[in-house]
Amino acid sequence: MTATILDGKAASAAIKAELTERVAALRAKGVVPGIATVLVGADPASQLYVGMKHKQSEAIGMNSIQVELPAEATQEEVEAVIDRLNADPACHGYIVQLPLPKHIDTDAILERIDPAKDADGLHPTNLGRLVLNVNAPIHTPLPCTPRGVIELLLRNGYDLKGKEVVVVGRGVTIGRSIGLLLTRREINATVTLTHTGTADLAKHLREADVIVAAAGVKHIVRAEDVKPGAAVLDVGVTRETDPETGKARVYGDVHPDVAEVAGFLSPNPGGVGPMTVALLMTNVVEAAERAGV
Repeated sequence: MTATILDGKAASAAIKAELTERVAALRAKGVVPGIATVLVGADPASQLYVGMKHKQSEAIGMNSIQVELPAEATQEEVEAVIDRLNADPACHGYIVQLPLPKHIDTDAILERIDPAKDADGLHPTNLGRLVLNVNAPIHTPLPCTPRGVIELLLRNGYDLKGKEVVVVGRGVTIGRSIGLLLTRREINATVTLTHTGTADLAKHLREADVIVAAAGVKHIVRAEDVKPGAAVLDVGVTRETDPETGKARVYGDVHPDVAEVAGFLSPNPGGVGPMTVALLMTNVVEAAERAGV
């Protein structure tokens, strides 16, 4: 068996094509969806990531707002930027690029974001609303990466209803939040969250219909621990320096041999990563649609 590849690049391209039409409809009403980023410091990887988000946003017709502060910016200066974006009607959603410099109180900054403009979907208010809302339609931003995982499966015809999903890793970005979406009645999956305190990870993995690997541990999911035909989504990232070349190499949480056992496989890179950016833009377009009603 060779797994069917869940192509995040293709699925995200389809989402961006749909967003292009929605943005055009908003512009016809005089509403231009505005996405903003706040970058503190000049970390090259963060600059590259932020630049990619703006390039893709502009390509679908959105207004791109970039705010950059020096690494030595004070807490008060960063908070002033947050307050300005909260009050700016041209900005419908934004993110603060992490990590922030160590002297900045990250939690205080993130909680200061207007929940309605929370492009990442991880503001405590929005997560709380998601906890409380199991049945009704959701009108608040949703966590981007978990939403991207689910969209990638659904757009490949995978029905999650009744499936046993095992999530590896309990980080806020994916692990702790994806269960809130998967257990909503419209999806109706059963979710097991595993982590460093899980006594027998391999046992849980072998029973899973779907594995979401988001621990950031190189090749923690191995072929012998995957049920034949399971859907496996590789989300975690580990960076190591190649001792021979001195260059950094990126590894996922899923061992390459899993492709010979799984029924569906989301690779890393090229799987969930592109979906995260597409769903980030979706959150902002949806916010603009709500604001333009």
